[in-house]
Amino acid sequence: MRARGISYDTGFFDHGFSTHEPWDPEVVARELRVIRDDLHCNAVRLIGSSPDRLMTAASLAADLGLEVWLCPWTSDFTQSELHSLLVDLAARAEPLRARTEVVMVLGAELCLLTSGFLPGDTIHERIEGLSAHRAELPKLPTKINAFLGRAVAAVREVFDGKVTYASIPFEGVDWTPFDIVGVDAHRTAEVADIYPEAIRKLVAQGKPVAITEFGCATFKGAGAMGARAAMIVEYDGYRPARLKGQYERDEQEQAEQLRELIGIYEDTGVDAAFVFTFANFPLTGPLDLASYGVVEAREDRTWTPKAAFAAVAESYAKSRRRLD
Repeated sequence: MRARGISYDTGFFDHGFSTHEPWDPEVVARELRVIRDDLHCNAVRLIGSSPDRLMTAASLAADLGLEVWLCPWTSDFTQSELHSLLVDLAARAEPLRARTEVVMVLGAELCLLTSGFLPGDTIHERIEGLSAHRAELPKLPTKINAFLGRAVAAVREVFDGKVTYASIPFEGVDWTPFDIVGVDAHRTAEVADIYPEAIRKLVAQGKPVAITEFGCATFKGAGAMGARAAMIVEYDGYRPARLKGQYERDEQEQAEQLRELIGIYEDTGVDAAFVFTFANFPLTGPLDLASYGVVEAREDRTWTPKAAFAAVAESYAKSRRRLD
């Protein structure tokens, strides 16, 4: 793979709750250095709701020579609000291209994170209502592509770098106006047999393919659940509070899943891949079992590497040697 990456959360703001506090640029710089030197990444996908934080982290990543993928993650923005944020961030990102490769990611999983694409006033309502509103899914591609078409055109007026989007497969994105095909591609038991071929078909379309999100939580059986593993958490309002039942910690399953997936991306010709994620700080203590982080976060914002950390580091080091 050309770009070996991981996601780094700069703070997802969800109705007054933030996933990255306190915000300390010195700590961010140290963690980005770990991402480069210890995980052997040459790219980072910066996610979060604040353009200021995203640009601070982007500048720090550029100082380290990392390729920067800027990806706003917003909670229940209207389409108009998200459009304005994307254009503003793209304009601010353009000068950074003189220092490093910068890719604009025009948001992620819009049908869930942004209002107006599916029924539901909040992210949680839209996710929980997916099964009940299956009749709405055939309408999604038209809505998604109308928004993305306008956003791509507006972003290209202020940004001369590459542009992509972090999609869910059922959104039916038209990749014609984009430079890179971007897919959040969590593997589940239901698609495990066809997963490598599905990735191969994406690559065969001719444009570079980025797996913008893949990962595994840290409990036994999480690999079969893919992105659904995050749903074992019960919330008090918007703050994660407890697990919905008893789960067995399994760092080795998380590590093996990441090794296998990186191997698939290498074998199928994927251009860029981003592990989800470096750290998930709201999920501390027992809640870490639901975390996709390759480090175990603590409430004091320190962390320790999991087995997945070593698995990613070894896999990316091998990938780098192949390119060298």
